Amino acid sequence: MKRRLFSQVAFAAALFTPVFAMAAAPVIEVFKSESCGCCGAWVEHLKANGFTTRVVNVENPSDYRERGGIPDKLGSCHTGMVQGYAIEGHVPASDIKRLLAQKPKAKGLAVPAMPLGSPGMEGPRKDPYDVLLVQTNGSTKVFKHYN
Repeated sequence: MKRRLFSQVAFAAALFTPVFAMAAAPVIEVFKSESCGCCGAWVEHLKANGFTTRVVNVENPSDYRERGGIPDKLGSCHTGMVQGYAIEGHVPASDIKRLLAQKPKAKGLAVPAMPLGSPGMEGPRKDPYDVLLVQTNGSTKVFKHYN
């Protein structure tokens, strides 16, 4: 009797484990131009760090930056949307996870321009850059600094 109950519980757990795993992985929608290679590299960085991505190639990624409330001066080459936050540019996955865990009242995160050494922009050198928290009023503060 106990053996039968144990195998039923084990079978049910095996069935539902993928469902729980999918629910735990945040889905980031990424709006980018079709021809951008660094955007694809950033998407791979997100996947390697446990995110599920939905990539949408669009003519004007800046339209999605505007919809997310990210000022143009913070623009980069792609915009992500996750759980109500906008993610502009080459933001490291660890900072997105921290944002989602802390849930601040903010528009999202931004890494302006395309700094070398940020995720998706790996190369021969690493430039220092800031990940900025974009406040609800459009102002920013440094969320994390990278050297």
